[in-house]
Amino acid sequence: MADLDDLRDGAKFGENIAQKTEGFFLKGCNNLDWGMKDRMSRIFNPDSGRSVMLAFDHGFIMGPTSGVERIDLTILPLIEHADCLMCARGILRSLVPPSSRKPICLRSDAGSSILTDLNHNVIIDVQDAARLNASAMAVMVAIGDADTEALTVSNLYNAVDAGQAYGIPVMGVTAVGKAMARDARYFALASRICAENGANIVKTYYTEGFEKVVACCPVPIVIAGGKKLPELEALELAYMAIQAGAAGVDMGRNVFQSDAPAAMIQAVGAVVHKDIKPAEAFQMYQDLKQLADATK
Repeated sequence: MADLDDLRDGAKFGENIAQKTEGFFLKGCNNLDWGMKDRMSRIFNPDSGRSVMLAFDHGFIMGPTSGVERIDLTILPLIEHADCLMCARGILRSLVPPSSRKPICLRSDAGSSILTDLNHNVIIDVQDAARLNASAMAVMVAIGDADTEALTVSNLYNAVDAGQAYGIPVMGVTAVGKAMARDARYFALASRICAENGANIVKTYYTEGFEKVVACCPVPIVIAGGKKLPELEALELAYMAIQAGAAGVDMGRNVFQSDAPAAMIQAVGAVVHKDIKPAEAFQMYQDLKQLADATK
């Protein structure tokens, strides 16, 4: 109970000072609830407005593919250098230490594998995402795929409804498939559809003309790293995407399949948060790799 013996009238009201009502630092997020903004500000660095997301959810459709055979050996040493972790709930519960205090973008749809036709998925129960304290839910959307487009858009729509009830943002992930044309027109279409259906973040692919993709998408875009590239090329990819307006990267194979994953994710972070040019970032990668090799 409040102590009423020393109850003092307030005096410092600052009547002549207007309360500042500042816009949120991420586009398209100013009207979100407090909990949604809190989770978004865990994923994206408020100083740079950007994020380096470490994706290691590949196993949910690919199994123990190269680089994620042993999450404990290959991924956990990289966690400290990431802003956000993207993974499936089984790996999260079994291997990711809660003491890492990293925000989680939870893979929230499943139902098919590389052995079958992809994207015939359902979404997980949002209550499980809440139990895991997820900062976002990631849901695949297969725009242009006649068999799964309607299903996956419905999955996204339903995930957004559920996420709103619990204050959990949703990331729409544009699916890789036979119907995906790697051009700005397709990625602009797919990204805009994700945003129109309520996605708070969109994950898509970089392409020539990416400025148009970013401009027509009213929420933050992060780019997928895609297949493994030589380190300099991957850094150039990240740099071009950031310069075109992307709010970050969600890289997996270009980090954990690198010859020096810890050096690579730090170099990517320098590109994303500090606008370091690819050549300088590549030198940073080489220096960190050499230092790590010398201490083995």
